[in-house]
Amino acid sequence: MTFATPAGMEITGDIKPGYEQILTPEALALVAKLSREFEPRRQQLLAARVERAKRLDAGERPDFLAETAHIRAGDWTIAPIPQALQCRRVEITGPVERKMVINALNSGADSYMTDFEDSNTPNWDNQISGQINMRDAVRRTIALEANGKSYKLNDKVATLVVRPRGWHLDEKHVLVDGKRVSGGIFDFALFMFHNAKEQLARGAGPYFYLPKMESHLEARLWNDIFVMTQNELGLPQGTIKATVLIETILAAFEMDEILYELREHSAGLNAGRWDYIFSCIKKFKLDKEFCLADRAKVTMTAPFMRAYALLLLKTCHKRKAPAIGGMSALIPIKNDPEKNDIAMGGVRNDKARDATDGYDGGWVAHPGLVDLAMAEFTKVLGDKPNQIDKQRPDIEVTAAQLLDFQPETPITEAGLRYNINVGIHYLGAWLAGNGCVPIHNLMEDAATAEISRSQVWQWIRTPKGKLEDGRKVTADMVRAMIPEELAKVQQVAKDGTPQHYERAAQIFEQMSTSENFAEFLTLPLYEEI
Repeated sequence: MTFATPAGMEITGDIKPGYEQILTPEALALVAKLSREFEPRRQQLLAARVERAKRLDAGERPDFLAETAHIRAGDWTIAPIPQALQCRRVEITGPVERKMVINALNSGADSYMTDFEDSNTPNWDNQISGQINMRDAVRRTIALEANGKSYKLNDKVATLVVRPRGWHLDEKHVLVDGKRVSGGIFDFALFMFHNAKEQLARGAGPYFYLPKMESHLEARLWNDIFVMTQNELGLPQGTIKATVLIETILAAFEMDEILYELREHSAGLNAGRWDYIFSCIKKFKLDKEFCLADRAKVTMTAPFMRAYALLLLKTCHKRKAPAIGGMSALIPIKNDPEKNDIAMGGVRNDKARDATDGYDGGWVAHPGLVDLAMAEFTKVLGDKPNQIDKQRPDIEVTAAQLLDFQPETPITEAGLRYNINVGIHYLGAWLAGNGCVPIHNLMEDAATAEISRSQVWQWIRTPKGKLEDGRKVTADMVRAMIPEELAKVQQVAKDGTPQHYERAAQIFEQMSTSENFAEFLTLPLYEEI
């Protein structure tokens, strides 16, 4: 097959049959143009992250920015929300795998966040086949025959929202002028080129979720990319709409500013809880006073999580923007009615709290939870599409409240083993190509695995990292538990070979016990696939 690329672009990934329909010269030209224009800024912003992290490691505490006080105090709102994004009571999420795309669109949810990022292993085949699946889903031709079953779209489907990769991730199979392109720009540009006009013709539009941002300047970069892309494709400015995941502690201090930067293209904010917890651990990892209890104890009612959730709600509604609640990782438990009742009760409580607070919707990870979550929002919203008119001037959140990291205890041996077990299991599945894995009746993605390995790393280093019985968590203790937990994983894991999980155990040990903290576990992992 002859395969043409724009001047200065090199593609090292295999071009399988059908890939050439996505990797067209015109689509790749858009990737190259955006990359050349914005890659220097991406690198500057990533360097700024490193410098900020050094200051935090040295004891600096984040605060609301003095230089943007006028934006927080200003009387402005985002541009009007399109009809297709007015009602988002339940959003389902999942990777760009073909069967999952069909099932999620058919799930009865209002919208479906299809994920090129955290619930997806970003190997070359997943990324390009994911783009093929998106093209077919937008045109409603997506179908699948598998295991004697036929999968196709219902007449009514969820609104499609796409999550490209975060700023820290490259696409190593595509080089422009000898440098890797941004994974996020690659995902975004291909989707826009092939689908934006088709979506508009069908009454919706190109809608996105933007992950992992740490500042309003990172939001400004996305906004400038939107402006150029709309010009290149001949689309009216403001056609693209994007919801930002507030999933880093630093972004929590810049929510107003992030909405402001994207105000012509904003579709609100989302409380991405799991990455948020990971971000807190990462940013305060060297603080001897910082310590969080077992992962299971750090819930949305913890003081720092409650402050963050309420501030997001107030900020969004003040700016006429949707506020979307985060993911309850619980999933249906088919073979244990008692445990299933408890899990469903947890989901119900989570969504009831969000709806009562004033959130416009929330996330679920499984089609079996859509009706339950929908019921909780309907109880509060009635027949209204959202409750953006529910202003919360009563909420006052200070920097100290956002940094009130509790609970610190208990840290248990069971909790430590749980982190090791989940970390090995998830990493093994990820290496095998699956980034979204049910483990111990929870849906795990990269964010929850990040909590697991970062907690273990931090417990080893903080004086507060002691088990309930008084034993200090140490690297030797963790090393002794890893083969024991690996053996348990090997008995139940289905997504990879024994070699995948053995390699995962090695990586987990290295990441949790090494002197240096890896910024994202997906960065070294990506080099292995």
